[in-house]
Amino acid sequence: MNRSQLVSSLFAKKSVLCVGLDTDLNKIPQHLLGEEDPAFAFNKAIIDATKDYTVAYKINTAFYEAQGKKGWDTMEKTLQYIPEGIFTIADAKRGDIGNTSEQYARTFFETYPYDSVTVAPYMGADSVRPFLGFEGKWAIVLGLTSNAGSADFQQLVCGDEKLYRKVLKTVASWGTPDNTMFVIGATRREQLQEVRELLPDHFFLVPGVGAQGGDVDTVCRNAMNNDGGLLINVSRGIIYAGNGTDFAERAAEEAHKYQQEMAAFF
Repeated sequence: MNRSQLVSSLFAKKSVLCVGLDTDLNKIPQHLLGEEDPAFAFNKAIIDATKDYTVAYKINTAFYEAQGKKGWDTMEKTLQYIPEGIFTIADAKRGDIGNTSEQYARTFFETYPYDSVTVAPYMGADSVRPFLGFEGKWAIVLGLTSNAGSADFQQLVCGDEKLYRKVLKTVASWGTPDNTMFVIGATRREQLQEVRELLPDHFFLVPGVGAQGGDVDTVCRNAMNNDGGLLINVSRGIIYAGNGTDFAERAAEEAHKYQQEMAAFF
């Protein structure tokens, strides 16, 4: 999905909602455990319930890889089930020396045809650039995260500025706003506006809303741009809103609430 198509989707739905499919077999409703593929049954119901309100789905590959071959099969079926026109993210956080990154890129852009994949930039340009050579595909690069451990490296002063600022500026120079996004944590409220000023045209994937304490109003007011420029991810707050036979209805209600908050900014 190219930038124009993504922007059109945001404005058509008046939404920047990304639903995270972090599907944990220990958390899904008990009545689904008798299904042939419980995780896929859960994902299918969540997608059916939320597809009118979301512009993206983020599949956290760790929850599927941990299940071995069956998990990879579930992930592939889930990806295929997502309706056309909805942006897809492989939250895999890959990044290695150039020839290895090339294989990771082929994995998530060709074998499993996602629109995007999350990438760790620690190893530098040759670990990120292979993800930027696919038309209509995106690298979503870790920039400023919301976990406590982000202080260990990202917040360190490096020369005349913090390391995360150097990372954002340097990685932005490797690609363009048409193929590079950045992960910017929503709980870093005081820094959202600063990062938007630093990168006025790029899209941000913003985790941390909901269970982690971030809120839609703060993110949109400080980080939206003329194209929308955001994908606000909510995982647990939507997919685990209910744990009974009505879990999909509860998920739809929560997704609709988030979409309505977002619609005020279009």
